Amino acid sequence: MLLKDLPLDARPREKLLARGPGALSDAELLALLLRTGLPGKNALQMGQELISTFGGVAGLLHTGADALKKIKGLGPAKRAEIVAVLELARRALASQLQEKTIFRDPRAIRDYLQLQLGSRDHEIFAVLFLDSAHRLIVLEELFRGTLTQTSVYPREVVVRALALNAANVVLAHNHPSGTAQASRADEAITQTLKAALGLIDVRVLDHFIVTATQAVSMAELGLM
Repeated sequence: MLLKDLPLDARPREKLLARGPGALSDAELLALLLRTGLPGKNALQMGQELISTFGGVAGLLHTGADALKKIKGLGPAKRAEIVAVLELARRALASQLQEKTIFRDPRAIRDYLQLQLGSRDHEIFAVLFLDSAHRLIVLEELFRGTLTQTSVYPREVVVRALALNAANVVLAHNHPSGTAQASRADEAITQTLKAALGLIDVRVLDHFIVTATQAVSMAELGLM
């Protein structure tokens, strides 16, 4: 069935204009981006295929143009549009964090970290460098590891903090396994970095463990 053959109130564009974007499913929003489908598969079905193939919107957020080639019917133009919209979502959250004190909106920092790290298939250790007002200077992915281990070198974090004139940092790393539980190694590296950064008067405010569905604060768990 073509989208134009659906009842008027079930068509994604008309539904959005009448009821707002919140009324649409993820697949319906993607259908609006795709606009057209293939013979035997309309844009809504293609949107649902994208959601299923890449593990929801969270998975799509870390999907590049090359990976999208596996979806039949996605030519270069459509792949570029999807990647561009996803990049805009990341930049919007980054801009939001740069414009205000991040801990006034804990949900924003969690959403931002999930966008950046949540769906990666390998472990990444990142640092949010903040100014004295707790505004974001930049997020940098400093270390990459295997699915089970990441090597973190405190000296490199200290060097970057000095170069960026940071006053505070927030640590973050992902657990590709999907389990947002702090390990003893996580607690150990947190304490090591607190000690190293403390020597240059840079505070470690928190350490988040990130999965595709949540970002857990070690500070809130009393592990700092």
